[in-house]
Amino acid sequence: MRRLKNRLIARLMTVSPSLSKHILSSFEPVTIKEPPPWHPPSVAPSSARVALVTTAGVHKKTQRPFDMKDPEGDASYRVIESRCPSEELLITHDYYDHRDADRDINTLFPIERLWELKEEGLISDVSERHYSFMGHITGEKVRELSEQRAPEVARMLLDDGADIVIFTPG
Repeated sequence: MRRLKNRLIARLMTVSPSLSKHILSSFEPVTIKEPPPWHPPSVAPSSARVALVTTAGVHKKTQRPFDMKDPEGDASYRVIESRCPSEELLITHDYYDHRDADRDINTLFPIERLWELKEEGLISDVSERHYSFMGHITGEKVRELSEQRAPEVARMLLDDGADIVIFTPG
């Protein structure tokens, strides 16, 4: 029943900006004491290996879906191989309307566009692995995400040789 309620709220928020503003005003934002780390790319895009990280709840059909029953969200992540066919990807996320992305995953997880950029020579390479989180994280899950999961993914992106990471929201 909770999942149905969440999906209904997400759809209503899509069609009613005033409702969205009202609902979002009831959430206490997470306060970050320091600015997020930022490092400009060390190479030009045409020489870069590019990776994707999303908070859209994208995962392979064969992977465990994100936990939509926990009211604090799911701080885990999914690894998506670069050559995974788009038709093998889906979205498990109740907190936004993803009907368009269900029809074309590239609207939120533009993996096919990256391969096109590589073919055109606009980027050098596409990373072998990409990473997906669920964007709705609250309570104690924020600490797990920021202190464990995000640093794990950052290390793997470095190990993968990613020069540029494109972040997409959900």
